[in-house]
Amino acid sequence: MSDGGGRVLRPTDAFRWPGGARVGIIFNIAYEGWSEGQAPGIGPMGNPLRPGVFDSNAASWALYGPVKGIWRGLEIAARHGLRLSVMTNGVLAERWPETVRAIHRAGHEIVAHSYSMDVIPAYLDEARQRENIRRTTGLIGDLTGEAPRGWISPRGTGSAVHARLLAEAGYLHHGDCNDDDLPHLELLGEGAEIVGVPLTMDVNDLPSAVRYGNTARAMLEAFEDAFAALLGRETRPAMLDVTIHAHVYGRPAGAWVFDEIMRRVRAAPGVWTGTRLEAARHLLAQRQALRPSP
Repeated sequence: MSDGGGRVLRPTDAFRWPGGARVGIIFNIAYEGWSEGQAPGIGPMGNPLRPGVFDSNAASWALYGPVKGIWRGLEIAARHGLRLSVMTNGVLAERWPETVRAIHRAGHEIVAHSYSMDVIPAYLDEARQRENIRRTTGLIGDLTGEAPRGWISPRGTGSAVHARLLAEAGYLHHGDCNDDDLPHLELLGEGAEIVGVPLTMDVNDLPSAVRYGNTARAMLEAFEDAFAALLGRETRPAMLDVTIHAHVYGRPAGAWVFDEIMRRVRAAPGVWTGTRLEAARHLLAQRQALRPSP
């Protein structure tokens, strides 16, 4: 989302993904951690504790991500030969460095996901936002030897100025937007710009399983319906995210759906798959074809 001082350039209906594909699929894993003494606001039981009481059940549930879930997700991606975009909190580089190194070594994109899930840019003033970006970028970059080029805030909730701060810090793309079916270029003023790669929520385990109480099969059905519509009903170019959280569908009861969706995408002709960084770079390569948003 632009901070209001610039324009948004969007691709026309003639846009195509690499190889001439009209439909693009991005596979994401949200690999999430919380600050010391913090836990998810809600756990698998679905009923939050009284304010001020530490939820040890939710904290243990979230810990499944680094202990087991991230490894299972990486194994599934390797089996299909697909590269992921892995949203990664800086705190995980501190506490679970071997997992973050493994993500990077396997050739996946590490997308910065704030220092921790409880550090949400929308709650911070500009100085604290800058510090959070600096800290998160440094923790991941120092560990892997490569600074992340993309950012997605917890809840996908940045701030009115966050895109500009990311651009100033050297970020190429962000996912704190879901207002389009395709990436777009945000011109932020004074030469600053950043690619917005929407994080589509139609096929995402957390709202499906935790908020709505669906089984894993419901996520597969949601994908089937969305994928069939994109291929058989839509004529315009589009992208679709398939997202699991390492502590939610990183478990056997849900990971099979990630596996099955990958199998189906790989079998479908004329569909591009890649990372968010690849999507951003592809958009920039077609910059001359972008048009101002009305």
